[in-house]
Amino acid sequence: MLLVSAITLHNIPEGLAIGVAFGAVASGLEGATLGAAVALAIGIGLQNFPEGTAVSMPLRRDGMSRRRSFFYGQLSGSVEPAAAVVGAAVVIVAQPILPYALAFAAGAMIFVVAEELIPEAKRGSPDIAALSLMFGFAVMMALDVALG
Repeated sequence: MLLVSAITLHNIPEGLAIGVAFGAVASGLEGATLGAAVALAIGIGLQNFPEGTAVSMPLRRDGMSRRRSFFYGQLSGSVEPAAAVVGAAVVIVAQPILPYALAFAAGAMIFVVAEELIPEAKRGSPDIAALSLMFGFAVMMALDVALG
């Protein structure tokens, strides 16, 4: 349940980050581009697939039905769109807090990854975990170059 809660909680700042990026574009802030906002949304969307699996698989292993474990995996990500709307609205209304909102979102995501996800991933197969981390980083860099 700790992993489920951690992933659900870290989806809030992910949604805020997406909302802030699109809100910055809508507000016409210097340096904010639609390509960068789309790249961020695609990147976070792609990494939500393994996150949903990270929620669903332990639940399934603990005896929950496939349907119910899938439902909870989806439910853990359902906070993201609501947080994105809040993030976009906040940026449009309160532009001075934009740097702090982005820093908060980034810090929360980094904390959850470093504290929970990487150690948990290395318990199974450290080599596959390291290769997956490098592959994910390469995908994000390709998206950044292609869209940003």
